[in-house]
Amino acid sequence: AQRKHMKHSLVPDPPSDGCPWFYFEALQHLQTVRFALDEINKNDEILPNITLGFRAYDSCALLQYDLEGTLQMLTGLDRHIPNYRCLTDAPLSSIIGSAISAHSVVLASILGIYKFPQVSHHSTSAILSDHIRFPSFLRTVPSDVFQSKGLADLVVLLRWTWVGLVAADTDYGQLGVQIIQQEIVKAGACVAFNEKILTSYPDRNAPHIVKIIKTSTAKVVVLYATGYDLVYLLNEMAKQNVTGKTFVANAGWSTTTVISLDKFSTLLSGTIGLAIQSGTIPGLKQFLNTINPYMSLGGVWIKIFWELAFNCRFISDKNETGSLDTNLKECTGSENLESLQNTYNDVSQLRWTYSVYTVVLVLANALRDLNNCKKGEGPFSKRLCANIKGFKPWQLLYYMKSMRLRLNSGKEVFFDKNGDPPAVYDIVNWQLSPTGDMRFVKVGSYDTAAHPGNIFTINTICSQSCPPGFWKAARRGEPICCFQCVPCPQGEISNQTGNCIKCPWDMWPNPEKSSCLPKPIEYLSYEEPLGTTLACTSTISSLVPVIILKLFIQFKATPIVKANNYSLSCLLLLSLSFCFLCSLMFIGSPKHGICLLRQAAFGIVFSLSVACILAKTIMVVFAFMATKPDSNLKRCTSPWMSYMIISICLFLQFILCITWLSINPPFLEQNIETQPRLIILQCNEGSPTAFWCMLGYLGLLSTISFVVAFLARRLPDSFNEAKYITFSMLAFLSVWVSYIPASLSSQGRYTVAMEVFAILASSWAIVFCMFAPKCFIILFRPSMNSREYVMKKGQNMK
Repeated sequence: AQRKHMKHSLVPDPPSDGCPWFYFEALQHLQTVRFALDEINKNDEILPNITLGFRAYDSCALLQYDLEGTLQMLTGLDRHIPNYRCLTDAPLSSIIGSAISAHSVVLASILGIYKFPQVSHHSTSAILSDHIRFPSFLRTVPSDVFQSKGLADLVVLLRWTWVGLVAADTDYGQLGVQIIQQEIVKAGACVAFNEKILTSYPDRNAPHIVKIIKTSTAKVVVLYATGYDLVYLLNEMAKQNVTGKTFVANAGWSTTTVISLDKFSTLLSGTIGLAIQSGTIPGLKQFLNTINPYMSLGGVWIKIFWELAFNCRFISDKNETGSLDTNLKECTGSENLESLQNTYNDVSQLRWTYSVYTVVLVLANALRDLNNCKKGEGPFSKRLCANIKGFKPWQLLYYMKSMRLRLNSGKEVFFDKNGDPPAVYDIVNWQLSPTGDMRFVKVGSYDTAAHPGNIFTINTICSQSCPPGFWKAARRGEPICCFQCVPCPQGEISNQTGNCIKCPWDMWPNPEKSSCLPKPIEYLSYEEPLGTTLACTSTISSLVPVIILKLFIQFKATPIVKANNYSLSCLLLLSLSFCFLCSLMFIGSPKHGICLLRQAAFGIVFSLSVACILAKTIMVVFAFMATKPDSNLKRCTSPWMSYMIISICLFLQFILCITWLSINPPFLEQNIETQPRLIILQCNEGSPTAFWCMLGYLGLLSTISFVVAFLARRLPDSFNEAKYITFSMLAFLSVWVSYIPASLSSQGRYTVAMEVFAILASSWAIVFCMFAPKCFIILFRPSMNSREYVMKKGQNMK
């Protein structure tokens, strides 16, 4: 913290290539510093006419960068020069940090030489309580010595007499577990085993440790480590199916967000431990949600957070997170933070963040006491006071050590001779909520400054009953009358004994999970709006080809109708009418006979339509080639050739459908796998391979028609309809190619609706592209429907 009259400054380096990770909690801590300073600067009763500022430095949790950043701040420049102080406009009051105990030890060794105040919000190592080695180190979190004694007392209080110990092989873990073991043995309990988490091993020696835990008769295990080291153990416990164990947690992981709580919920349910005391900061949540990536204050960090929180990226030469995924959406900067709920804006249980907030208040009140010193009544030599505009670090350190501050929670903050605050912890219990989420429930407190009889306060009242939809799960390591209410699994209800029973296959629990109700039956019904719309569309659409057919019969003697193969056009129009009508077989309650025939009928009718178009296309080519001298293809232009092409195409599809119906026919099915809450009444196609072969054959016919028509589109015939066939087949193929992914991604009645829509759309594509131009000429341009016009057009094309 720094008394300044200039803007806040942030230093996002030193690592030129950026930090390999980004923690939302760290950004929350930084914004909490801003929030606390804004509160202080707006309060004229604390430091009137003085503005507090700060300088932030990102160390990436690496010791060398922590050290470099500290020296840089002491120097006052963008580079560090040991033993030099170059910033003269405002004194640097103190250093906040580091969050890592081992780093704080190194920094405190240097800062102690200058008696420069250092306040940590997170470092809990007992080593830092040595005021001889670290005379200027203070902290707002208790020493691990108190935590270790508290965990031992908690074990004894709950009358656990046979426990196992597991701790990291660091100073933090080994010093802590050593005190726990001494206190447990002193109280008359016994230690079953004491294992080390080997942090230098890639697997942290997890297989060996978990094997010891699993085979031991001890039901209670104290885990003294950080959340990062425990992930390996918990994964191995899940792998080896460890059950029946109750875990005691230290503050390093008792409320951690590193561990996947959903993945290990069964394993960790019932865990009890100590956690840094929580507090509330009114107005903080609203303040946290006011940041944006274009702020000059910490904009680089906020952009990284923004990309991670909203799963997007800023378009620039190098996006902030370094992601190479080009499929991510672009960040706009206007995304709504309030719509998210993550560890950044979660203020439900502020522990380490509240400790950061406390640090800023401590520094501000120490500066206030320094500033309020009356002339001639100062605490220093000759009763002098320090000058707020140019005080020495050791002068502020004096006020910090002698300060007593009462927070809004009622807690009083002060420092003993070792720089430690009063040791107050929350006792938290890991419990599953009715929604299945893991919650850290405060069940008591541990306050070393309280009266000897009130050091421990813990709620030992056990559950009495569970609401409907929950079952009674015994709390490991507690009396049999103590249990927690766990939601029944999906598809089960709870009975009066507090156990869950599975509903029959055709029933599903009510919302309260107290009784089983018949599952709703789902299919594409005529009564629902979607089914009604599709049925009406199919019926009305089937009349359009009939109307066009009547028009063609009425004008069959005209040149345009003759030029477009009158008999094939009539056959095509009849088949298209049946194409529209066959979609009705897909709507309504499925029956066995309908399931058996509907796909085969669809395939044969559409094969007839596409075969007619293919015959038309080939006849256009034959008609042109037959006009050449000495051509042998004149006999191929007769009607029998068209009907032979149609018969062959139709016969192949017929054989395919008969084979399908004979070997593995479709059948009526009640599907309860896709959506367990429903019974989907559907037609199982029997053989998906046969269905896609049938559809693929239609695609083959339409592709051949498209290719031949495309190549023949510029043939100089008097009325060449190849270009209309080209467009119709292109539209037909587009519909069915789009149908494939849509069908595979839809479920239940929407799968059927997608096929009905594809049938209607592809049929309309053929009707419109093939017959709309002809009908327009017949009805609205009769002058073009004459032999003279057709002959003139043919001559122009030649």
